[in-house]
Amino acid sequence: MKENLLHFIWKLKLFSSNQLSTISGKAIQIISVGTHNYNSGPDFLNAKIKINQQLWAGNVEIHVLSSDWYAHSHEKDANYDAVILHVVWEHDVDVYRNTNESIETLILKDFITEKVLVNYEKLFKLETKWINCENELKFVNDFTKNNWLERLFFERLETKSIQIKEILKTTNTNWEATLFILLAKSFGLKVNGDSFLQFATSFDFSFVRKIGANSFQLEALFFGQAGLLKGNKESVYFTKLQQEFNYLSHKYKLEENSSAMQFFRLRPANFPTIRLAQLAKLYATYQNLFSRIMETNNLDDFYTLFSIKTSEFWETHYTFETTSKKSIKKLTKTFVNLLLINTVIPLKFSYLKFIGKDDFNSILFLISAIKPEKNTIITKFNDLKLKSKNALETQGLLQLKNEYCNQKLCLQCAIGKEILKR
Repeated sequence: MKENLLHFIWKLKLFSSNQLSTISGKAIQIISVGTHNYNSGPDFLNAKIKINQQLWAGNVEIHVLSSDWYAHSHEKDANYDAVILHVVWEHDVDVYRNTNESIETLILKDFITEKVLVNYEKLFKLETKWINCENELKFVNDFTKNNWLERLFFERLETKSIQIKEILKTTNTNWEATLFILLAKSFGLKVNGDSFLQFATSFDFSFVRKIGANSFQLEALFFGQAGLLKGNKESVYFTKLQQEFNYLSHKYKLEENSSAMQFFRLRPANFPTIRLAQLAKLYATYQNLFSRIMETNNLDDFYTLFSIKTSEFWETHYTFETTSKKSIKKLTKTFVNLLLINTVIPLKFSYLKFIGKDDFNSILFLISAIKPEKNTIITKFNDLKLKSKNALETQGLLQLKNEYCNQKLCLQCAIGKEILKR
């Protein structure tokens, strides 16, 4: 028996509440189980319980064995003086307060149905599983799954908003500068994300503001600060960019950035040269990108907003050295979806919270319009008959797998709760 299961059973009252009694034979009526306490102190706070018709208000402590009270030294801790009921799986010793007054004890196993324990054993039995509930998941009703995935989506946004707050501090609450840093990281994707982040924070965003109308200067700034204009290359365009960057570097006293951009095992469309050229074109096109993004809520309008291409040189190049077949290198809808999921929507969420607005319907509308993501986790959930209809659900599933399934937190998961209650 695990103590966290006892917490779960008590919290949801998954036991027969008829004829409850303490080990001393006193009748128990539970008015309120209390509030689950995840910090130090008693397990449930502010419970209300009638013991022999006398109403008690206080705390509840739960243990597998009664003797755990002494094993955890609760008899020496004043935080446990207000415990009104000791709930245990097995009673092996009487428990007393500092005043030598006994604490009423409830043996919970006498009132738990066999079904709860059987479902728990199924969920946690030691087998090689991708997730604990993979055999029972298909039986969970759609209402539970859909509502839980929406909640997990917002939980994921809350986590991302913490990271955004940290970046906001470094920019002195400059939302335009914060957007630039976040977008740069997203443009770098997984392989170059950290390098793009380092690049974006290696100079003040005010420089982008100052030269934003000149796409050539923006390219020179971006490529130079990304460390891609070093050495000599047989390219007139490279030489011009290098000269322009040297001028900008001297003028704005830019500090050298030591990040290293990776090309290996990347598709040419994802080369850092192409992504930086697209990012430069984006900021040359929009001087107030943050405001435009905050005003846009429709998916098609976002596709239009991000419908930018590179400068002419990159239509026939993926690198500075080699000429390639001419192609217009625009941001694809798939890439824009990634920008929306990883940057735009978390930033919108953080900004709405910052200005005190708690209506997130526009965010739900946008994320629900985006096609579901494709990755190994989502594919595995599809195999388990939990198929995603949109990006809201795939984001919820990623949160579910990483923060609940991997951590074995089934008792804190709505799906796990339903399986145990079934």
